Amino acid sequence: MTERIIRGSVLAPLEDRHAFELLPDALISIDADGKITDVSTDPDKTSAHEVTRPGVVWMPGFVDTHIHFPQTMILGSASGPLLPWLQKSVFPEESKFVDGSYAQEIAKIFCQKMLSQGTTCASIFSSSHPGATDILFETMHELGMRGDVGLTLMNRGAPEAILLDTEEAIAACEELVERWHGADRDRLRFRVTPRFALSCTPDLLEAAGALAARHDLPIQTHISENPDEITATAEAFPDAVDYLGVYEDAGLLRKESLFAHGVWLKDREWDAIAAIDAAISHCPDSNFFLASGPMPLKEVKSRDIRMGMGSDIGAGRTFSLRKCCSRGFDASRLTDSETDAAELLWYATRGGAVALGRGEQIGLVEPGYDADLVAIRPPRWTADVSELCDFLVYLEDHDGLEETCVRGKTLYRAD
Repeated sequence: MTERIIRGSVLAPLEDRHAFELLPDALISIDADGKITDVSTDPDKTSAHEVTRPGVVWMPGFVDTHIHFPQTMILGSASGPLLPWLQKSVFPEESKFVDGSYAQEIAKIFCQKMLSQGTTCASIFSSSHPGATDILFETMHELGMRGDVGLTLMNRGAPEAILLDTEEAIAACEELVERWHGADRDRLRFRVTPRFALSCTPDLLEAAGALAARHDLPIQTHISENPDEITATAEAFPDAVDYLGVYEDAGLLRKESLFAHGVWLKDREWDAIAAIDAAISHCPDSNFFLASGPMPLKEVKSRDIRMGMGSDIGAGRTFSLRKCCSRGFDASRLTDSETDAAELLWYATRGGAVALGRGEQIGLVEPGYDADLVAIRPPRWTADVSELCDFLVYLEDHDGLEETCVRGKTLYRAD
C-alpha cells in the first residue's frame, strides 16, 4: 500500500472513557504499512487537502467479539431456545463444512457481509473441521481482514460428523497455530475455542487449557447463555462449583479468556472474571432471538470488566454491530443498567479491541495505531456528539456505511 491521507470529520473514541470526541475537520496521515502517523486539526494543514467523502464521519472499524462462521447461511432460523436450536438448525448446517468447496464459498460470503457492515476485526468460531478453519484463515488473509479464528472443539453432544476426538483436535490446533497465529504482523491470531462445556469432555477442556498455556494463546467460549444449558452443565460437571468453575478447573479462565453471553452469571462468577481481568462479549440480539434473557450490563460496568459487542451470527439476526448496540440499549432497560448510544458504540469499537487484547493495535484514531477505519454518512449532520451517536445506533433503517478500511486499505466500498 502507498501512503494515504484522509481529511474529514472524525468521531474518535476516548482511550479509557466510554465516550467519543468529534474532530470536525481532521487530517489522518497513514504510512505505507497502514499505521496512523499523524492526526492534525491544524487548519493550515487540513485546508491544503480536499475533503475525503464529504458529509461522512470517519471512526474506528467495528470489532465483533463473537460470531460463528459456519452459521452464516442459517441466519434467522427461529428454532430456539438454545439447546433445541443447536440440534435442529446449527449442527446440520455445520456438518456441511467437511466439504472444502462449500467452506470456501461461505467464507467469501461471511467476510464480505462483515466488511459491508463496517466490521474490520472479529473473534470467530469456525466449524470443528480443520480444513474449513484453514480456508477461513486463508480467505481473511487474502482480503486483508483482521481477526482471531478458532477451530471449534467438541467431542460429544452432537452428530458424529462434527465431533473431533481430543488427540486429533489438539494436533489440528497445533498445525493451525504454527501456520496462522501472529501472521502478517499479528493481523491474524488463533484462538482456543471450546464450543461450550456441554460439547466437551473434561479431558478435551483440560487439553484446550494446556494448549492455551503452552503457546500463550487467547481463548473464547460460551457461558451461562440459557437456564437449561446451565442446569445441564451442572449435571455434566457435578464437581465444579458453578459454570465458570468448569473452565477454571480446566485452566481456561485466564486474562486472555473471552466469554460470550454471561446472561445468568452469579456474583462469584462475575467477581472471578473481574479478578483475573478476563473479558465478556455482549450479544443482545441473539439473546433476544433465542429468548435467553438480557445480560445485566450493570454487572460488567460496576466491576470494570473488559467487554465488546458480539453479533453472534447465526442466532444473531444481523452482521451490523450498530444494530446490536441498539438491541443492547433495549437490554439495558430490562436490567436497570444505565447506558447510552455513545457508550454502546464505544464497546463496539474501542471496547471490542481491548476485549480481544488488541487495544494497542486498533480502536483509536491516534498515531501508532493501525488505520482500521470506517466512513459512515449520518442521515443529517450534527456537531453534537451525543446526537451523532444516537443517529448511528438507533436509526436502524439508515445504513450510510460507505467505506471499510483495514490498515488504510479499502476492503469495502459502497459505491
